[in-house]
Amino acid sequence: MARYIGIDVGGTKCAVSLGNENAEVLKTVRFPTEGPEETVARILDEAEALIRGSDEPVRTAGISCGSPLDPKRGIIQSPPNLPGWDNIEIVRIKFGAGRGCENMVFLTFGTGMGAGLILDGRLYNGANGNAGEVGHMRLERFGPVGYGKQGSFEGFASGGGIAQIARTAAVEKLQRGGSVGYCRSWEELDSVNAKTVAQAAEAGDETAVRVYRQVGEMLGRGLSVLVDVINPERIVIGSIFQRSAELLREPMERVMRQECLPFSLDVCEIVPAELGDDIGNRAALSLAISIDREA
Repeated sequence: MARYIGIDVGGTKCAVSLGNENAEVLKTVRFPTEGPEETVARILDEAEALIRGSDEPVRTAGISCGSPLDPKRGIIQSPPNLPGWDNIEIVRIKFGAGRGCENMVFLTFGTGMGAGLILDGRLYNGANGNAGEVGHMRLERFGPVGYGKQGSFEGFASGGGIAQIARTAAVEKLQRGGSVGYCRSWEELDSVNAKTVAQAAEAGDETAVRVYRQVGEMLGRGLSVLVDVINPERIVIGSIFQRSAELLREPMERVMRQECLPFSLDVCEIVPAELGDDIGNRAALSLAISIDREA
């Protein structure tokens, strides 16, 4: 059975995986994302180690990365969550929660917010590979900053956005002499993140619940645009939604019922991703497999 290498370049971490022709991940090595030179060197080292240790020949490699990028020439073009990755020359199969769909949207909802679009059964890249940059949409004139834009979809619906909203709420409490479950002192302010806020919300902290309610509402507003414009049958959301759907779904669905065209909303289901941390690896492996099959 043939083997393939999948390389997932993320804003926080990278992963290099060895997989088979069914896009099953056999082995994965993960490490923090740094500057392009150090990270690409580490990617090459890990890929070579996986190739040497493989029990079968490795046929091709695929790379998944946030855009903007040039998928035809294999160039990463300054993604907002990869500072310093400017014009880096780093030289399709459906599975998971979107399988069986001809028209679907996948949202990352992790370090940042981006989308992958499957339209009429094919990956849609746009005119120059930048389709799906939903994180750049402005939802409010003011608000947390994401993708270099205040009040953007990414500003409200991403790990960094949740941290910004939660820190602001914590400062309000701290200045009044109080505290919140995820931040009990000024010294803890810098350590606030989406995970600590979610844990506090699950424990019943009122401020944390309110933060996630606001994020859920803004998530619903962003999804409403996608439902009305694209008319997908399914929207799959990863990372934070995958882990905290119970905190986000009610406010998200309430807003969508208010904002969406009813006949479009009726045919669209919102589901969490099924592949967990392997999703980027599986995407990269799928590209490698498709390249091999088209050769």
